[in-house]
Amino acid sequence: MEREIFNETVPAEPELAEPYLREVLGSAGLAVEYVRAEANTLFRLGEDGSEIPVVDFAGGYGSVLLGHNHPEIVRRAQELLAAGTPVHAQFSRHPYANRLAAELNRIAHRELGTDEPYFAIFANTGAEAVEAAVKHAELDRMMRVAALRAELDAEVEQARTAVAAGSAILAERVWARLGTEVPTDSGRAFEALVAELTLRNTDQLSRPPLFLALEGGFHGKLAASVQLTHNEGYRAPFKGLAAQARFVPPGRPDLLKDIHAEERGLLLGLTVSDGRVELVEREFPVFCAFLVEPIQGEGGIHVLSEAFAEEIQRFCQEIDCPVVVDEIQSGMGRTGTLLASSRLGLRGDYYTLAKTLGGGIAKTSVMLVREARYRKEFEIVHSSTFAKDSFSCHIALKVLELLEENDGAAYLQAEERGEALRTMLESVGSDFPDVVKDVRGRGLMLGLEFHDQSGSPSPVIRDAAGGGLFGYVLAGHLLRRHSVRTFPTASSVNTLRFEPSIRLTDDEIAQLAAGLRDICEVLRENAGERLTDTSTH
Repeated sequence: MEREIFNETVPAEPELAEPYLREVLGSAGLAVEYVRAEANTLFRLGEDGSEIPVVDFAGGYGSVLLGHNHPEIVRRAQELLAAGTPVHAQFSRHPYANRLAAELNRIAHRELGTDEPYFAIFANTGAEAVEAAVKHAELDRMMRVAALRAELDAEVEQARTAVAAGSAILAERVWARLGTEVPTDSGRAFEALVAELTLRNTDQLSRPPLFLALEGGFHGKLAASVQLTHNEGYRAPFKGLAAQARFVPPGRPDLLKDIHAEERGLLLGLTVSDGRVELVEREFPVFCAFLVEPIQGEGGIHVLSEAFAEEIQRFCQEIDCPVVVDEIQSGMGRTGTLLASSRLGLRGDYYTLAKTLGGGIAKTSVMLVREARYRKEFEIVHSSTFAKDSFSCHIALKVLELLEENDGAAYLQAEERGEALRTMLESVGSDFPDVVKDVRGRGLMLGLEFHDQSGSPSPVIRDAAGGGLFGYVLAGHLLRRHSVRTFPTASSVNTLRFEPSIRLTDDEIAQLAAGLRDICEVLRENAGERLTDTSTH
């Protein structure tokens, strides 16, 4: 085939940009080209070159809460570009970034009921914000380890001085606690003790950091963040690249103490008391951070319960483990507040925000760190070429302005539109209880889960369910037959996600309802051949 470029006819290019993904999308009927977007609509290119409107319920995986190409955001972008705003002005003052950080703090303080500052580290994507949080948490942990090591060394020197001066002797129970025999050379007993402690402490100090995360969680696919994502298909090929995590089943707070008991580390130190040198145990900070999504996006749209959030908060305070709240999908007003976690009573040491922060135009994200945890040294050892630039910061400021104006009308609209959408989804579920397993979520972050269809009499339905493409096949049918765009959640492909903008209309909800009812009838009747019909409505 040939195509026209700059008024010249040239041969079509070979597929070089992720051709296998293109093939997979094609098998599900999703390989279409979108040429324009506005509000809650994408326009795909028809075979005759015409534009076909498609209602967008995928919403850039939560990136366009305010709608595609919001007029005020587009106008602000045009103003910035026309004015020649600097995109590359690294290693200089960035007052616009500071204004953005201050505005994020103002809103977060209102929702969290605190006035403790949160320092901002900007990035380009959600996964990068998570990586920044993980790196900062590890820097903080290592600085605490260094301080602890210095304290242990100081304690040894204090004990050595006391023994040399004859003001203290080794307590006999020291050796019993170590499970070793008393040295025959009493004159060298203290140094033998120090050597034994050094050996044991070195084993602990060399342990890599351990992260905690929830089963079903998704935190990105970069080198570190992918190891904190529960889906083993994403993790396993890269297991050797980064620190590992222990995954906790949601709703099982009892397991937290078991994991702590299994993984905790102890360092041995010395203290001089009443003329005797005694052993003391010091907790080694092996746990680097606990990562939590208030609403699991890729895991199937599961809302964290307030009770479990409280248990996580309590547990992490007890063991001095920072909490990283991943608000990449759930934040920025999608559930009616800037931080979805604020309604759960969960307070993070770190927050990550992205997606809607860029207004659907700018690629930007931010990692917020509370003052009590912040390490200024991080600003020197971590950087990003494109982060904190004038364009993306000004766009993000416009987004916050739109969310906050009219007493936060956008937040209320997210709740109201979300409730209308949920009412429809529950109505479909009520009419097809044999097909629909559950409706979950909050605000404009909702999911509808279908019952397992791997035992369907229909080969088409059975093969799709068994091959991991079930949700994508359903999404392809919705696109072709009903001009509705959505996708399954990545780690729970029986669940379709719905993350539209606040500009969602009742007619668009009705259009989705018709498509879902059609799918439910197909599944109820085992009429899989209808799912492979490539004709459009």
